[in-house]
Amino acid sequence: MSPVQTLTVAPDERDLRLDRWLRQHFPGLTQGRLQRLLRTGQVRVDGKRVKAGERLAAGQRVRVPPLPPAPAAKPVAARPDHPAAAALRARILHRDAAVLVIDKPAGLAVQGGTKQTHHLDAMLDQLRFDAPAPPRLVHRLDKDTSGVLVLARNQAAARALTRAFRDKTAIKIYWALTVGVPKPRLGEIGLRLAKRPGRQGERMVAGEDGKRAVTRYAVIDAAARRLAWLALMPLTGRTHQLRAHAAALGTPIVGDGKYGGAAAHAAGLASRKLHLHARELAIPHPDGGLLRVTAELPPHMAESWQILGLDVASYEHPFI
Repeated sequence: MSPVQTLTVAPDERDLRLDRWLRQHFPGLTQGRLQRLLRTGQVRVDGKRVKAGERLAAGQRVRVPPLPPAPAAKPVAARPDHPAAAALRARILHRDAAVLVIDKPAGLAVQGGTKQTHHLDAMLDQLRFDAPAPPRLVHRLDKDTSGVLVLARNQAAARALTRAFRDKTAIKIYWALTVGVPKPRLGEIGLRLAKRPGRQGERMVAGEDGKRAVTRYAVIDAAARRLAWLALMPLTGRTHQLRAHAAALGTPIVGDGKYGGAAAHAAGLASRKLHLHARELAIPHPDGGLLRVTAELPPHMAESWQILGLDVASYEHPFI
């Protein structure tokens, strides 16, 4: 068991999330234990209780309680031919010395949690390739959302990419299928969102006490006036923002029972899986220039597009 430690955040570690900073310094710290330490106030920053997503500043002092030694890696997780990791490597959209971009499949959680043992975070070492360390997460997608997910392959790239997402210089376009056609067909949703407990776990609800949340949307096509193909561009990055905003318009995303209830399931017309896909990303590359990446529709959405006669080839960017 290690002693209580107080570590100082280095200048090149500024802007890192606290949970990422802790995992870099203590690789054996699991997500579940990290959350417990934060929840009970055993990890503190400058003497204060903080949350996992707290952004650190250079010079801050982080108190870390006694921790057990890192457990030995399980042989199955270290195998380079692990089936899940091999499947993930086959979904790489872009790779260079600084950046790795994958097409995350629907159903794969980005990080672990209670009762969540299969997740991307546990497979990062399998995506190391020729780098001296595993890639680092710089943003998130919901478990049931598919599409473009960016990883940094070194610390400098992690800082640059994190800054791009924080400063809104990264442009993200999502595709969704909604029950109902929003009116007007082109617009912006500015409902503030607050996190509230519920029977299905925490959910985001509209409220004046919530945080600013802005989404631009455009109807690309509609089917029988019952379903709409939307392009969504979030200008902020709140939890479940697109799902909550679509439901607030009265047009929940197909398969999103959490926010749309029974109305989100278009019986006989499409799969009951969530129809939300991170389609495009344009982001400043850490080494200069602009990186643009596109991910094809996942199988369940491609099938719905085919059933409804929606033509992907007809798509034109609506926000230019």
